[in-house]
Amino acid sequence: MTTATTGKSAGRTDGKTRAGAGAARKPATMAQALNRAMRDAMAEDPSVHVLGEDVGTLGGVFRITDGLTAEFGEDRCTDTPLAEAGILGTAVGMAMYGLRPVVEMQFDAFAYPAFEQLLSHVAKMRNRTRGAMPLPITIRVPYGGGIGGVEHHSDSSEAYYMATPGLHVVTPATVADAYGMLRAAIASDDPVVFLEPKRLYWSKADWSPDEPEAVEPIGRARVRRTGTSATLVTYGPSVPVCLEAAEAAREEGWELEVVDLRSLVPFDDETVCASVRRTGRAVVVHESSGFGGPGGEIAARITERCFHHLEAPVLRVAGFDVPYPPPMLERHHLPGVDRVLDAVARLQWESEWTERPEAFGGAGTPGRGGR
Repeated sequence: MTTATTGKSAGRTDGKTRAGAGAARKPATMAQALNRAMRDAMAEDPSVHVLGEDVGTLGGVFRITDGLTAEFGEDRCTDTPLAEAGILGTAVGMAMYGLRPVVEMQFDAFAYPAFEQLLSHVAKMRNRTRGAMPLPITIRVPYGGGIGGVEHHSDSSEAYYMATPGLHVVTPATVADAYGMLRAAIASDDPVVFLEPKRLYWSKADWSPDEPEAVEPIGRARVRRTGTSATLVTYGPSVPVCLEAAEAAREEGWELEVVDLRSLVPFDDETVCASVRRTGRAVVVHESSGFGGPGGEIAARITERCFHHLEAPVLRVAGFDVPYPPPMLERHHLPGVDRVLDAVARLQWESEWTERPEAFGGAGTPGRGGR
């Protein structure tokens, strides 16, 4: 496991990143935390610039950049033409001249026209120059489903970024992580693809914007719920689903541990494998398609490192291998609690089914009631 290289405003341990006893904590949304992260970064470091489509006067389609232009001016928070390749190409030039651009790709699938810039320049420049020219670019991408978005508005494209060496890829699932991880991403001297689960923008938690709590750095996962029966490995928009599934699983007699990856690249093998070695079973859950998706890599890493601790094969619960469906059908496409629990039920538990499969029609798969 490696961690992100940090720049001049990275990893600060003063009141901006440590929880304070006197801080007033009140309900805040992930959207508010992301907005505050950019505002604080811009206030502390004049090299931080925000650019993207409608990020200025409108404040972005999700209002994540609301108020930044009014506070810092159009030169620091800049509306751009509708040209993603041009936006990211401009950011490359800005970073080469010493700035720290924060780019907003308005929706997940809107980012595809910028892939040539991303793969050919953003991901490779530091390697190409033998470390002489880092590109401290943060690419914010609202991603995933669950909001009833139409075509090009609900993709889970994290596998593309994960498969591109030279990029860090992170995704928060909590209000505290949204702030802390975005601050770390902006401060990093490596390019960071910051995936924002758009259906969690309005999720709330008690949080202090003036003295936000410290969070794990880029490259570290976190156990969100402890358990002994099996490990649910997940990230981003699927974290609340897995926490709900873990609560429901108690009725079946399972105590499920939930690991929030937080960082897809670098990947925290240590935390994930420690959990799986304790429980002996694992299910990987994500919205991205199953075939060629992140779950395959995660399952392989678990199997390679935990083979002699596994009581069953590592299973995956993922989006189906189809283009993202229309809004009225997305509830069938997205991994839900029932699909997660059905996968847990297939983890080869000791039972009459596993000992006498012929009594249940051969080598079939039991439902949740057939443990």
